[in-house]
Amino acid sequence: MKAFFADQQLLHDPKSFLSSGAPRPNPEVPERVARLLEAATAAGCAVERPNGFGLGPIAAIHTAEYIEFLQHIFERWQRIEGASAEVIPNIHPIARGGARPASAVGQAGYHMADTSCPISRHTFESSCWSAWTAVAAAEAVEAGASSAYALCRPPGHHAFADVAGGFCFFNNSAIAAQRLRKVADRVAILDVDLHHGNGTQGVFYGRGDVLTVSIHADPERFYPFFWGYAGERGEGPGLGANFNLPLARKSGDDIFLDALSSAVRRIEAFAPDALVVALGLDAYEGDPFGGLCVTTPGFARIGEAIAGLGLPSVVVQEGGYLCDALSANLTSFLTGFASRHKI
Repeated sequence: MKAFFADQQLLHDPKSFLSSGAPRPNPEVPERVARLLEAATAAGCAVERPNGFGLGPIAAIHTAEYIEFLQHIFERWQRIEGASAEVIPNIHPIARGGARPASAVGQAGYHMADTSCPISRHTFESSCWSAWTAVAAAEAVEAGASSAYALCRPPGHHAFADVAGGFCFFNNSAIAAQRLRKVADRVAILDVDLHHGNGTQGVFYGRGDVLTVSIHADPERFYPFFWGYAGERGEGPGLGANFNLPLARKSGDDIFLDALSSAVRRIEAFAPDALVVALGLDAYEGDPFGGLCVTTPGFARIGEAIAGLGLPSVVVQEGGYLCDALSANLTSFLTGFASRHKI
């Protein structure tokens, strides 16, 4: 399997985030990359550097004012007397309506859903290269590769069209799916991260050409809390094109794979021409977030089940945080996927 990664993705190095009101070290650190690269290589991937694709593929998903915000907010923030070293909002509107404030502080609240996506000097650059990594993988599949792995960091599935959140800035999975739409009439996104892919759902909620499916810890008591419930089915032309499968906390392999069987049936009924897998490894039983209990061998079974769809596939890295088994979990998934992916 081809794999893609650019060194500029390492430059983003967030220092903190708030968890249950307490400041903690940010777990979305550059060290994740070294472990994931090691795992991809162990699974037989040939890692290539993506090209830069400009802002066009990003603007196909994200609004111009949001892109401009991410590009310039750090510099603007530094001009505020006494401001924090990283851009972290201290206000969030209950409802945005049509009003968008001019101030940097107001725009931070407008464009950042929570305090877990601090913006520093290199965030925009790293986020662009992360998005371009997804584009490169999509282009490889467009060109005839049966599958490709995009080591996207920062991750992306919590980013809406004009809102960052949950360590995410540009929605790499959505960008990959939109790129695949150049050659595919219908695309499915299957999100197997511990957390619901709320940004991805939001991007495509009113569209019927992209099916969004997410298996995740029940948001009733887990991030992102306000999205990810089974009753969220899409709207307008997208009604029925969103499918959420929330799982009880600490669910293990068998429960996860049972939900995956339901996800596979829904994808088969949608009859897509291509697939994007939003791959989170944080469903692992030893991940620091501790939401689900998938085992390392379980990731191989997940990979095998997804590969059974027999679709041209872009695998986009989402979550999965520092723990002893992080590398082994990615190798397990990719090896399981490759063992059955025949198209």
